[in-house]
Order: sequence, then structure tokens, then C-alpha cells
Amino acid sequence: MESGKKRRLRKDSFEAALQKTCEGLFYISETDAEIIPFFGGKEIDRSRETILKLLGLEKTAPTEERPFDQFFSRLTKIQDWFTPVETKNAKRFLKLRKLLENNLEDLIVLRFGRIQIDIYVVGTDRNGNLAGIKTKAVET
Repeated sequence: MESGKKRRLRKDSFEAALQKTCEGLFYISETDAEIIPFFGGKEIDRSRETILKLLGLEKTAPTEERPFDQFFSRLTKIQDWFTPVETKNAKRFLKLRKLLENNLEDLIVLRFGRIQIDIYVVGTDRNGNLAGIKTKAVET
């Protein structure tokens, strides 16, 4: 594989790889929440309303958009004081990040709600369908 080229998987291979990569992975905030893959419907446009509808969320939900890199920067940075388990988790999040980057376009992070926040890392697959991961955070 040449440097800079994406290594895309077939849709069924991507879905299986995403399921496997997310298995047993947790997002840590004031609570621990599972990382869950999702595969949504066809994206007609990139509007907030369309994404909310495809994700089954209310239009009135407080929404914040964050850069994809920002979401993963804390999760993939290995610190010298990490335990072996923390290092392993950071490497797993790095693998997840690369999998999403290689198979989805226009990746963004959407956060819905206050205090109890639904987090979606969303992109579009080669067929224009929404896909990504979802999790929850508690921030008081």
C-alpha cells in the first residue's frame, strides 16, 4: 500500500471489522460507556436535520459538532505512566481511528444533549450511507 492511500474494505468486511474492533472497547468519562458500531441510512445531504433524522434523534436536542481528530487525540495518546491495560486500550482506539478514516469520508463527531451526552462519530461509506460509532458520556 502506498503512503497516503486509503485501504478500503468491502462493505461487509468493513462492518465485520468495525464490530470486532469495537468489541469490549469503552469510552471513559464520568461513566464508562461501550463503543457501539452503527450503520445508518443513505445520506441525502449533510444537514444537521438529516443526520438527526437518520440517527433517530429529536431535532430539538442540543447539538455540538467537534473535529474527528479532537475526539481521538485523548484516546490514542500513550502516556509513559500508562499501565499495560491503558496502553493496550490506546492502541485499540488507534486501530479504530484508522479503520474509520480508511473506510468513511467526511468524518465528524456529533454530541447531543447536556450532562448525559450521546456521541456519534459519523461518516459516509462508499455507497453514501451513514456509518460510524456511538457512545455516551456523562459530563457534570
